[in-house]
This record gives sequence, structure tokens and C-alpha cells, in this order.
Amino acid sequence: MNKVLLTGATGFVGSALLAHLEKQANHPVSIASRSQHVGIERDCQVFNLGEFGAQTNWHLALGGVDCVVHMAGRAHVLIRETNALELFREANTRATLNLATQAAAEGVKRFIFISSIGVNGAYTTDLPFSELSVPTPNADYAISKQEAEIGLLQLAQATEMDVVIIRPPLVYAAHAPGNFHRLLQLVHSGIPLPFGRVNNSRSMIALENLVDFIAFCIDHPAAANQVFLASDGVDFSTGQMIRLLAKGMGRKAALVPFPVSLLRVSAKLLGKQGVYTQLCGSLQIDVSKAKQLLGWTPPLSAEAAMIRAGEGFNNRIVGS
Repeated sequence: MNKVLLTGATGFVGSALLAHLEKQANHPVSIASRSQHVGIERDCQVFNLGEFGAQTNWHLALGGVDCVVHMAGRAHVLIRETNALELFREANTRATLNLATQAAAEGVKRFIFISSIGVNGAYTTDLPFSELSVPTPNADYAISKQEAEIGLLQLAQATEMDVVIIRPPLVYAAHAPGNFHRLLQLVHSGIPLPFGRVNNSRSMIALENLVDFIAFCIDHPAAANQVFLASDGVDFSTGQMIRLLAKGMGRKAALVPFPVSLLRVSAKLLGKQGVYTQLCGSLQIDVSKAKQLLGWTPPLSAEAAMIRAGEGFNNRIVGS
């Protein structure tokens, strides 16, 4: 592989991947942006294409490209919208397939699509998710990602471009957005947290490990036309996670042994069942395929990565 086109380069994962690829210096990288003001202070070519949709013309951006890494899209939104699924489909399904179709026509060799573990489902019970698990997306975002996956695999069968699909779970780091950021804030506040009796198991992936895996898939021949579930390979309970984050912050975790049944009832009464599932439910991933087929090993241990996230967050707060 030679030239790489990256979408979503200003995002949480995309910016880290761009830095990682530039550090490796194996590939020239260009960026496709939706904005005229990208804000990337790096020596790479930027194509301002406006909104990515089903009608976007990618011809100029795809010139000479060997591999597309596509991360741009519509993420989870907190506001309920009556046409949410349609909006997700436009941004995550139709826009993706439009880009991929043009990429195949331009002679791109590989298309890497960053999907979501939500395609598999929101939680696990007895067995961890694997690439062989039957997809059960239960949210509009995950549905749109699955539909994009289906279209991409069909395109791979009909063209000479191969496809790699990666489904990561929660991605964490000191500057992570969303729910992990809120957890960092809670741990740093020192407020007693009622998760002392929560005995769940959750697979996650450190930002450093995810970008390493994506970069690994750019060149590896065995990744062609494969779906991969990616994680650190170690599962934590919510309590273990809080303890490691607190350790990184140089403080003791404030965990209260609150009955899990009361947490479940409280979440239901408050309409926060989704939050309860994330904090008290299990979501385990079997990453043996990535390790065995590609020989990939996460470069950073899960424990070290979690402690580093807590330490980095604490430093950001202290230094602000």
C-alpha cells in the first residue's frame, strides 16, 4: 500500500490515527474534510468536499489513493429526532457506500470501514461477541452501520477492491468524549459511586491500541474482506475501571457497595436503562481472530492504558 485517504481526521480517533500514521512514515496521508477550516497543523493534503453524502464527488480526493480509512459519519446524538434513522442512513450508510463505490472505480485497493460493536448488540450474557455472532443492532446508529457493512461486503464481491470492517467497543483515553469523559469527571470529583457490588465484564479498547490495529490493517494481506472485533483483550468490571482511573489520578476510589437490584430499579424509574446497561451490564468481545489471523497484539496493556487515562485526565484538570 502507498497513499492513504483518511476521513474523520479531526475526530477523537481520526486525529490520533493521523498522528500515528505520520509517525510511522510508511504512507503519505491525505485528508477529506467537510469543513473549510480543518484545524490540522500537519503536512498533508486536505480536500474540502463539504458534507459527505450520497451525491458527494470524491474524484479529486481519490486520485492515486491505495487505501481509504473511513471514520467520518454521524455519531450518537442525545436529542431524540423523529427522522433519526433516516439521518443516520444518509450519513453512515449512503455516504459510505457512495465513497466506496467511487473508490473501487478509481482503483483503490483497500477500503477500511470503522463500524461499531453496536452492530453485534448492546450487551452480552453467556458468550462474548465474535465475528460469528448474529448481528442484533438495537439502535439507529448501529443499524446504519450494519447496513453500510452489508453494502461494502457486496461491493467487495463485485469489484477488485477489498474491504476491511472493524467494530470497536468503547474507545477510551484521557481526552475521550461522551460517557467515558463523564466517568472520568465523576472519579476525579471524589463523589462516592454506587458500583461496589457491580460484577460485570466489559471489553473496551485504548485509543492507542485501536489506531495501532487500524494501521496494522492497512497493509496486512490477510485482512482483506474480513470483519474484525477489536479490544484490549482484557475485560474490566465498572469497579475495576474506577479503581484504575483513580490510581492514575493519585487518589483512592470511592466505591459504595450499593445493591445492583436497586440500581436497576432506579435506572428504570428515571428512564436511564441505557446508562444502567453501560455501567452495570456486560459486553465482552472475543478478539482471537485479530490475534490469530493477523498476529496482532495490543501494544499497550489494558491496565496501563486505564491508569494512563486517569493520569492524563488529572494532569489536564490540574494544568487548566
